[in-house]
Amino acid sequence: RQQSHWIKRLRVICFAVIFLLSPPQCYAQQQKFRTTPHDLQVLEGAEAMMRCEVANQAGAVQWTKDGFALGFSAVIPGFPRYSVLGDRKQGVYNLRISNASINDDAEYQCQVGPARLNSAIRANAKLTVISPPASIEIKGYSHNSKVEVRENQDLALKCIVANAKPAAQIIWYRGNVEYKPDKRDDKVEESTPKRFTTTSSLKLKPGADDDYTEYSCQAKHKALSPDMPMRATVQLSVLYPPGPPYIEGYSQGETLRRGQHVELICRSRGGNPPAQLIWYKNGSQIRMAYRTSGRLSENIYTFTAEAGDNKARFRCEASNVMSQTPLKAEVDLAVLFAPSHVTVTGPTEARVGDIVPLTCTTAPSNPPAEIKWMVGGRQIRNATSKTIVSPEGGWTTSSNFTTTVEPNKRSLVVICHGLNMQLTENVVSTHTINVLYPPAPPLISGYMEGQIIPAGSVQKLLCVSSGGNPLATLTWYKNDKRINSIIRTADKSVSAEITILANVTDNQAQYRCEAANSATEIPLFESTTLSVHFAPETVKIRIEPEELRPGMEATIICDSSSSNPPAKLSWWKDGIPIEGINNTSKPGLWSGTVSTLEFKVNITQEMNGVVYTCQSANEALQRSVHEAISLDVLYRPKFVPPPSSTAVGVEGESLQVSLQANGNPMTVAYTWTKDGVPIPHEANGSGSGELRIYADGGNLNFTKLHRADAGIYSCTATNSQGKASLNITVVVEYGTTIKSISENVIVNPGEDAMLTCNVEGKPLTEEHVKWERVGYDMTVKTSTTFSNGSSYLHIKNAQREDVGNFRCVADNRVANPTNRDILLIVKFAPEIAKSPTQLRAASGTGEQGRLPCRAQASPKPQFIWRQEKKELPINHTYKYEVEERKIDSLTYESSLIVEKVAPADYGAYECVARNELGEDVETVRLDITSQPDSPLSLNILNVTHDSVTVAWTPGFDGGLKASYRVRYRMVDREQYSYIDGLPNSHKLTISGLRMNTLYLFSVMAYNDLGSSPYLPDLARAQTKEAPPPSQPASSLGGGPPTTSQTPLGGPSGMLLVGVAAGITVVVLNVFVIGCCLHKRNEKRLKRGIELLPTELTQDSSTSNMVIIGISLAAFGFLLVNAALVAWFIVHQRRKKVAETTNQPGKTATIEMYAPSSYNDTVTGETLSSVSEKSESYSNEGSQPEYIDEARKKAASTYLVENTDMPPPRYQKDGTLPTLYPNNMVNACTLPHPRHNNGNAIVAAAAGVHMSRDDQMLISKGVYIPSPSPAPPPDGSYYNMNSDRYLSYPPMEYPTAMDFGTPPLPLTHLQPITVTSQAALLATNGGATLIGNGTAGGSGTLRRGILRGVVGVPPPDVTHHTSAITSMSGASPMQILHDLHPVNLSATTLTTSTTLNGSMTTALPISTATLPRQPHSILKDPNRNKQQQQQQQQLLNASIVGVGAPMGSLQILNLPPASMGLGSNLLMTTSATYDPATLSSFNGSAAGVPVSYTDADGHLV
Repeated sequence: RQQSHWIKRLRVICFAVIFLLSPPQCYAQQQKFRTTPHDLQVLEGAEAMMRCEVANQAGAVQWTKDGFALGFSAVIPGFPRYSVLGDRKQGVYNLRISNASINDDAEYQCQVGPARLNSAIRANAKLTVISPPASIEIKGYSHNSKVEVRENQDLALKCIVANAKPAAQIIWYRGNVEYKPDKRDDKVEESTPKRFTTTSSLKLKPGADDDYTEYSCQAKHKALSPDMPMRATVQLSVLYPPGPPYIEGYSQGETLRRGQHVELICRSRGGNPPAQLIWYKNGSQIRMAYRTSGRLSENIYTFTAEAGDNKARFRCEASNVMSQTPLKAEVDLAVLFAPSHVTVTGPTEARVGDIVPLTCTTAPSNPPAEIKWMVGGRQIRNATSKTIVSPEGGWTTSSNFTTTVEPNKRSLVVICHGLNMQLTENVVSTHTINVLYPPAPPLISGYMEGQIIPAGSVQKLLCVSSGGNPLATLTWYKNDKRINSIIRTADKSVSAEITILANVTDNQAQYRCEAANSATEIPLFESTTLSVHFAPETVKIRIEPEELRPGMEATIICDSSSSNPPAKLSWWKDGIPIEGINNTSKPGLWSGTVSTLEFKVNITQEMNGVVYTCQSANEALQRSVHEAISLDVLYRPKFVPPPSSTAVGVEGESLQVSLQANGNPMTVAYTWTKDGVPIPHEANGSGSGELRIYADGGNLNFTKLHRADAGIYSCTATNSQGKASLNITVVVEYGTTIKSISENVIVNPGEDAMLTCNVEGKPLTEEHVKWERVGYDMTVKTSTTFSNGSSYLHIKNAQREDVGNFRCVADNRVANPTNRDILLIVKFAPEIAKSPTQLRAASGTGEQGRLPCRAQASPKPQFIWRQEKKELPINHTYKYEVEERKIDSLTYESSLIVEKVAPADYGAYECVARNELGEDVETVRLDITSQPDSPLSLNILNVTHDSVTVAWTPGFDGGLKASYRVRYRMVDREQYSYIDGLPNSHKLTISGLRMNTLYLFSVMAYNDLGSSPYLPDLARAQTKEAPPPSQPASSLGGGPPTTSQTPLGGPSGMLLVGVAAGITVVVLNVFVIGCCLHKRNEKRLKRGIELLPTELTQDSSTSNMVIIGISLAAFGFLLVNAALVAWFIVHQRRKKVAETTNQPGKTATIEMYAPSSYNDTVTGETLSSVSEKSESYSNEGSQPEYIDEARKKAASTYLVENTDMPPPRYQKDGTLPTLYPNNMVNACTLPHPRHNNGNAIVAAAAGVHMSRDDQMLISKGVYIPSPSPAPPPDGSYYNMNSDRYLSYPPMEYPTAMDFGTPPLPLTHLQPITVTSQAALLATNGGATLIGNGTAGGSGTLRRGILRGVVGVPPPDVTHHTSAITSMSGASPMQILHDLHPVNLSATTLTTSTTLNGSMTTALPISTATLPRQPHSILKDPNRNKQQQQQQQQLLNASIVGVGAPMGSLQILNLPPASMGLGSNLLMTTSATYDPATLSSFNGSAAGVPVSYTDADGHLV
C-alpha cells in the first residue's frame, strides 16, 4: 500500500510539472467526461450498465470498484460477469454488469489517466442492487390457515419478511381494510450481509365479532410489483357460547288430541362451535340428533300424541365447549283422550242361585269416563263408581255390582260401557258366566275281566261319559299313575281311548277312568284289571364258590326272572342237556313266578373255559331266553411243550428261544436263569440294544451268540396261583478253527510219518476234518484217525515223492472252512534246480560276478564250488565269497561272488550240493555281460472288446537289467505297433484295440548291450464285439446287449457334450445381454437429459446388434443340440434293430461272453469279473489267505436264483450227497441257509424240453458251466450254505478202490443206439439225466482226478446249454454246436455237456479223428463249415457227458463191463493245453488215446 501510495504521488507531481511546462495554447484541448457516470439502482439478477464517455481522451481509461482497479482490458480478469462496452475512438467506456448480485452493490469510479498536457480525471457513481423479500409468513401458521382462539383470549400474531434489500415494510390488514393498532412492535435485523429481515408483532383480544375474520400481513418493497403483493393470511375461529334455544311448533296452553301428529322444533343461533341441541321428556333424553347451518343449530322432534304425553314436560338444551351450563327452553303438553278399553272382572262359572260380584274398570281417560252396565239385556242403574288419577296421565273410573244366577240358563252375559263425554267415544267389554251341571258316571269297554293277553299284543280300552255342563274331563290311570289318552268330544258326550302294548307290568294292573267337571267335587270313575302272560326276560347264572380251583366241587345255579305261567329251566353243555337238581319256584315280579335250577360239578384244570348254558322257556308263549357262562378255573402256569428241548445257534449270529406257558390268570411273569444267575429283562436295562443277552417275556434273545453262552437255561413262569419251570439247553455252533498243527515233520525214507491237526469247533466229528494234497493219491499210503478234537494223518513208508505240504481242512459247515499246511519232509539227497536262468550268470570285466546255485534237500545240504575240478578257496581271499540263504524248508541257495572279474574268471563252475544221503552236481557258467535272451514264452491272459493282456516268461537277462517290448499287429496287416513293458513287470495290457479284430503278439527283451529277437507271432487273440455289460448277470437275461463306453467316447458322450455346450451358450447369452442393458442404463443415468436423440439411437443400435448376434448364436447351438439328440435316438434304434437282425440266438450278450457254444474263452473282464464283483458275497468273513488276487480272477462264478444248495461235495465213498437232486450245478450267492426259503429248483428234472434260452438260463441270471462247477486253483469250493469259497476239494480214489456201496447202476451211462438224426433229436436230446429222481435212475459216479496240470493260466469258464430241444425246436447243427469234444479214441467220442444239470454222454463213432478246429474264436468264418463236417460224423451217435472241475483233468472210471464202452478212458479238462504236463499221465501205456482242448476249447 505504501508503494502504491508513493507511485500515485509521483504521478501527481509528474502531471503537475507537465502542466506547468506546457504552452498556454494546449489548455483548451484538455480531456473531459462527455457522459458522467451517475448512481444506478438495479434489481438483483438484472443487468446494470454504468455509462462513461470521455471527450478529447488522451489517457487510459479504467473502472474501479470500491477503489479496486478493474484494469484497462474490455474483459476484466476475475470478474466474468463484468465487461467494458464501447468504442475507444468515440471515448465510450460503459461498464456492464450482467446478472447483478448483492456483491455488486458498491461504489464505482471511471478513471481517465493523465497524458501529455492532460491531467487525470475521475467520476464516481454508486450501484445499488435491490433484492425482494425471500418469504413472508405469520410465525406458527401456514398461509390461509385457521387460528382457533377463545373469546377474549389474548392472541399474538408475528409477521416475518425475510432477506430483503433494503429492509421491507409490513402492513397489517383486518379483512381487506388496513389495520392500524395502537400498539405494534416492528424490528429490522440484518440476517445475512446486506440482507435484512423485518418482523412485526400484533397483539389481539378477539371477540365474537372476530369470528371468521381474516388477518393479513403484507410486505411493502420497491422490488415488489404492486400487482402481485406478497401477503400471509390467517383466519380467526373465535370460540364463544351459543345463544339461548327457543321452541316452535307448540304454544303453552294449547290442547292436543290423542293420535294427533306433533312436531317440536328447537333452534339456537350463534356460538362457535354451533350449539348441540338435545330434547328431553320428563327429564329423560329422547333425541340428540341435530343439524347446523352456519352458526344456526336445529333439532326437530316429531311424534304422535299419546295419553302419556298429557302433562309431559319437553325440554330443549343448547350447549357447546364454551358453555359453562346448558341453555334451556321448556314446554308442557295437554292431551285429551278417551279410555282405550274397559275390563270386567268376576267369576266365569257359577251354580244356580249363586250371587256373583262383578267389577268394571276403564283405562286412563282425559277427562274422566263414565261406566254403564247391561246384564241379560237390561241396564243396571244401582251400580257404584269412583274416579282416581292415573299415574300414566288422566283418570281411571271403576264400577261394582252383584247379580244372582237364575235356573234354566246355561250362561249369563254381562256388558260394561266406558264413555268419554267430551270426546264422545265409547268402549265396550263383555263377560260371560257359565252355569254348571255334573256329568253322568263313565263306562269302560274293550276288555272283559279274566281275558288272557299275551305279552307284546295290543289292547284298547274306551271310556265314555255323557251330560254335564261343561262336558266331563276324562282321565285314565294305571295303578294310580296317570296315562295319556285320545279324547273325542260330541255334543253331549266325551270319550277317552287308550292303546296298551301289553308287557309284564300290565299283569294284574288296574286301569281306572275318572270323569269330572267344575260341578263335581269328587270325580266319577270306573276300573278294570288285566291278566297278561309273559316269558322270562333274563337268566342269571352264579357259581358257588366264586373262585374255582382244581379239585373242588362247584355248584352252578341258574335263576330265571319272573314268568307267567312259570318257566321251565334246563342246563346244556356243548349242545347236550345236563340233568339239574333242586328245581324250585317262588313268586316274582308282576305277579309272576321265579324259577331256579342248579347242578354240581368237580373242577379240574382242563375245565377252564368250558361253557355251560341255562335255558328258561315259557311253554305257553313258546318263548325262551338263555345265558351262558365260561368257567374261570384258576391254575398255575403250565408250559406248552417246545418242539425240542435243545436250541441250536451259530456263534456271532442272533438266536431267540421262545417258550409259552398257559395259566389262569393269564398274566404270567417269566424269569430266565442260567446256573442260578438271572438273565436281565429288556425293561430293566436302558434298552435291548445295550444287552447282548436279555429276556423278553417268554423269549430269550441272544443278539450275538458267544460259545460261552452254551448251557442249560431255566425259564420260570409265575402267576398268582403258582409257578412252573422248564429247562432249555442252548447249543452254540461255531466254525472250526485249527488250534495247532505239528511242526515240519522230518522222517527218514521208509519210516512212517504222523501229522497232527488239533481242531476246535462245534459240532466236531471225524467227518469234519479232512486231509488233502493236490496231485497226491491220498488213498494209497495214508490213513486218518481222530481223537479228542485232533485228526492224525499217517503216511506209511514215506519216500521222496511224499515230500510236500499236506493240508488239514476243517469244515463243519457252520462258518468258513479253515486249513493249514503241514510239511512232510522225507530226507533225500540234494537236487539242484536245472532252470536255464538258474544255471547262468554274467558280469562285466572288473565288476562283481554272482553265480547262483539253488537246491532242494533234507537235511540241509553243504555247497561246494569248484572250477576245473578244483575246489575254490572260499572266504580265504578277497576273490571268492559265498552267500547262503534258505528259501523255504526244503530249498537252499548258495551264491558264489567273484570280485573284480578277470577274463580268466569266465567259464564253467561246478556247484556241488551234498548231504548225508548223497550229492548233486551242476555246472553254472559265468559269461561276460551281453544282450538278453528272448523270453521263453508269451501267453494271452485276458481279452476284452478293446484290450488284450499278455504275460511272458523272461529268459536270461545277460547280466544286466532287462526291459521288454511287445509288438502286435492285426492279422491282415503287415505293419506292427510297439509298446514297452512296465518296469519290473512281466505282464502288459494293450488297450485301444479295435473290437472283433484278430491280433498277433510277440515280445523281445533288451538291455544296455542290445536286444533279443522277437518271439514268433504265435500268440493271437481276437477282441470282443462289445464292452462288457455293467451287470454281467443281467447280460445273460435274454435282453439286448448293453454297451458301456467312456463318457465322451460314444454317441452318449457326444450327446452330453452337445447338451452341455447348448446350456453354456444360453447362460452366456443371458449374461451378455444383461451386461449390455446394464451399461446402456448407466450411460443414460450419467448423461441425463443432455443426451441427444441421435446419440441415443446410435448407442442403442450398437447394443442391439451385439444382443441380436449372441441370440442368433445361442439359437444355432440349440438347433445343433436338438439335432444331436435326434441323431442319438435314431442311431440307438438302428443299432437295436441291427443287433436283433444279426443275433438270432436270442441274446447277443450270451454269444459274446458265454462262448461255450462257440468254443470261446471268457476271462479277465468277462465272466471272471463276475467273481470279482461277487467277492463281497463269496469272501465275506472268510480268511484272506485262502483266496488271493490271482485266485479271485480264476474263480468261476455260477448263479442260480431261488436255490439254496451247495456245489457237490464228494463223500468218502465217492457218491454225491442226496441233497443234490439230479446232480444239478448249483452255485449262487444266497442268504444263510438258516434264513433261506427252502426252495430248490432243478431245471428240466423230469426231462421237460426247453428252448435254447431256457437251456442257457435255467433261472433268471444263471450261468451253466461245463463240464462241472470248477473250483478255483487253490481247490476251494463255492459253498452256497455259507456264501463263501471253501477249501474242500473232491475226494480222490484210485480206479481199483473198493467202495462201501455197490457201483452205480450203469443205466445212466448206457449208450443209446441212434441210427438217425430224428431219433437222436427225439430222445430228450440224446442224453439221460444223472442224479436222484431222473429218468436214468440214481447211483454213484466214481471218478479219479489227475492233478498233473500246473503252471497254467487261470481256467476259463465255458458255457454249455443245459438241454436239447425237441425235434421241431432245434436243428442238428444247433444240437452238435453245443457239444464240447474233449476226448477221442478209435471207437468212442466222449463229450461233456450240461443237460438239465451235470450230464454224461458217450458217442460211439466209426471215424478215428475229427478235423482240427482252427485256432480262432467266436466269429471265425470257417467254423460253421468245420462244425458241419463234425456233425456229419456225429449224427449216428449217442452221447455220454461228464462234469469236471475246471483246472483239472477228470478221468471217468468205467467198469470193463460197461455195455460196449470197452476199455476206453474218458477224460475231460478245461485248462490250457500244455503237453509238458501230460508226462505224469501215462495214457499210452494202457492203450488209451488221449486228446486235450486248449483255452479256447479247440481240440489239440
